[in-house]
Amino acid sequence: MKRKTFIASLALLAALPFVSCSKSESKGKLTIALLPKSKGNQYFVTCEKGARAAAADLDAELKFDGPINSDPAKQNEIVENWITDGVDVIVASCENKDSISTALKKAQSSGIKVVTFDADAQKDARSFFVNQATPQGIGQQLMDTAASLTGGEGEFAIITGTLTAANLNEWIKYIKEQNAAKYPNMKLVDIKPCDDQKDKAQQEATNLLSAHPNLKAIVAVCSPAVPGAAEAVKQAGKTGAVKVLGLGLPSENRTYVKDGVTQAVILWKVEDLGYLSVMAGAAVAKGELKPGAADFTAGKLGKMTVEGDNIILGKPFVFTKENIDQFDF
Repeated sequence: MKRKTFIASLALLAALPFVSCSKSESKGKLTIALLPKSKGNQYFVTCEKGARAAAADLDAELKFDGPINSDPAKQNEIVENWITDGVDVIVASCENKDSISTALKKAQSSGIKVVTFDADAQKDARSFFVNQATPQGIGQQLMDTAASLTGGEGEFAIITGTLTAANLNEWIKYIKEQNAAKYPNMKLVDIKPCDDQKDKAQQEATNLLSAHPNLKAIVAVCSPAVPGAAEAVKQAGKTGAVKVLGLGLPSENRTYVKDGVTQAVILWKVEDLGYLSVMAGAAVAKGELKPGAADFTAGKLGKMTVEGDNIILGKPFVFTKENIDQFDF
């Protein structure tokens, strides 16, 4: 290239405004980053299975990373790395909605689309939230089931993941509301965190059984807490006397359910949640799902309902001794 032409080219480049362009805008293969609360939790392992199926259907690349245990700071660090990597869309389950929202907003400013699932961020830190069920529906289902198992009377306790988990706190809020509205003879005596660890849940359940000898039920609102509470009840020799129920996976609770230690496991189809979340993230990245939409088609799941900025997976399901063998996740 001649010197005069070269200099003219430099001048032209300098005059152009800076324009960023995400990979999705350039129609390349999508890179979708899925962030669980903790990647060792079987719940999120099952989510990943569904997410990878969706990525295969979309011919997209899926990145899956998260803290070993629930750790908001580690989630922020992973999001920062993905911003540097320039992924197309981040699909996140948020341990602490306020803590992670700043990082997610930064991702949006960098041209990365953001969708949340399982546990939401601040509304302006994402486009849509893939909601496994409404918080009200989950809380009411848990309280109604606890009341059904105890005859609507007696003391009960809750074991949660962490005291800062927004979705768990939302469900607990509706448990309390349903308790006050429909079951005045049931008394919530304590709420203990297990940090999403089965062993800690077992220890907290043991402590609850000791501190409250008249306890009639333990309600677990995170998946590791259900088998943890069941093991504590079993070892205390209180099988059947203290009812165990909660949100968990059939595969992790099958033995306890069949032995009569755990009476009810409540959940949704977790693999479908992972599948739907990745489908929603891809649809947003491609501009196929925009604010104001009433529905969108999520691959093999078909047409899904959108309520405001929430994409609804469906109603909770109760797994019992009679039906638990029908499910393999």
